[in-house]
Amino acid sequence: MDNNAYDDLVSRLKEIGQLDSTAALLDWDAETYMPKNGLSVRADQLALLARLSHERMTDPAIGDLIGSLDEKCDDEACETNVREIKRLYLRATKIPTRLVERIARVSTVAKESWQKAREKSHFETFKPHLAELIDLRCQVADAIGFQDERYDALLDEFEPGMTTKEVTRLFTALREPLSEFVQAVSESDAAPDASILHRSFPIETQKLWCRQMAGEIGFDFDSGRIDISTHPFCSGNAPTDVRLTTRYLENFFNSAMFGTLHEAGHGLYEQGLPIEHVFTPRGQAVSLGIHESQSRLWENLVGRSRPFWERYYPQCRIAFSEALSDVSLDQFYAAINVVNPSLIRVEADEVTYNLHIILRFEIERDLIGGKLAVGDIPEAWNDKMETLVGVRPDNDANGCLQDIHWSMGGFGYFPTYALGNLYAAQFFARARQDIPELMEQIGRGEFAPLLEWLRMKIHRHGQHYRASELVQRVSGRALSIEPFLDYVSDKFAPLYGIES
Repeated sequence: MDNNAYDDLVSRLKEIGQLDSTAALLDWDAETYMPKNGLSVRADQLALLARLSHERMTDPAIGDLIGSLDEKCDDEACETNVREIKRLYLRATKIPTRLVERIARVSTVAKESWQKAREKSHFETFKPHLAELIDLRCQVADAIGFQDERYDALLDEFEPGMTTKEVTRLFTALREPLSEFVQAVSESDAAPDASILHRSFPIETQKLWCRQMAGEIGFDFDSGRIDISTHPFCSGNAPTDVRLTTRYLENFFNSAMFGTLHEAGHGLYEQGLPIEHVFTPRGQAVSLGIHESQSRLWENLVGRSRPFWERYYPQCRIAFSEALSDVSLDQFYAAINVVNPSLIRVEADEVTYNLHIILRFEIERDLIGGKLAVGDIPEAWNDKMETLVGVRPDNDANGCLQDIHWSMGGFGYFPTYALGNLYAAQFFARARQDIPELMEQIGRGEFAPLLEWLRMKIHRHGQHYRASELVQRVSGRALSIEPFLDYVSDKFAPLYGIES
């Protein structure tokens, strides 16, 4: 192996990574602290950084370095970095710089338009920006090329190696058993009182509580922080600087509590990536689906488990004494695990959540494939929501305007949420085999063994393995819907008196 060539390649990769992380930090600031009137300048700043990053990624010198190193590496870090930068280079060189710059500028403005449209529940406000972003992303897909359908090119950006055909297969298999389970729940006489979660939970107390819970599961506040944004997210600039955001609703306990655990799960993954490989593929997450598996694992399989609340409910009851003084552990546990078809994805229960994602995937696929006009989105959304989830939005804010992703140009992103649920269930089932006392440890507030397991099995590898291979190595089998369906049945059938 040519060590000089590899050192040169890594140096270039790290420069690109620094540009991208700077853009991520500016984007985080735009969502949290930036003055309202700073949008125009911020759009120009992000467009410039996107252009500089793209120019460096498409520099012919990188192509030459890849050529001199391809299939000549003598260690796994080199092998991973060369393989992944080759994929990114070949993809990037097909996309004109002007297009990358345009998307960065339009998406920055579109996010503000989306926020205004959501506040007013008026899709028409966002429609022209959305139409332009869809056109731009279609141009990207066409420039990259695809074998079966245009959506494949966009999906591959977020979940490398995954195809629209495979997502369709998995989601089709999920749809019927989930719909049948939701129907069984609706026919059950067991109906937890979820109204106890809509009492008064003082926001300042919530802030303290959520910070404590994130710290309990292992989030390092010396290398991270929590702030507030319209839509919760995690921005991982480096393992030593991970920014979480959440949102607090005084009359709904779940929003901040489980939103924080969710984003802290993302944050734990970011903090667990190998710092010695920062800004290179060897030090980056495998895919957004694998990333989502970490957030959903901590939010749901840990944070909504009975052992977790056997440990923390007594403290929670004291912290929110006015709201919870008359609520037993059984009542609280049932309430936070209520299965109730609802309009908002981020507040959906574990059983119906994937149905929300199936809806978004089908709409995105049709938009990118030219089968659905932008102006027809609200009606298509409402019809699919009624068919899939069993409820119909009463306005655009509760319907097609509820998510930020389209304003970011993130077409191909949504499927990774449901894939993350499948990965999480499969990983957690294996973790329970490898750590026989796992649930007892969670009940004692001992999360280090699980976190260390995740560090060793997933985090430390960076992008050394693609998602499909990682799942096979960790769990001993290919990705399947069965572990998730088993988890749903084992957890919710007893709560609702359903025969499994």
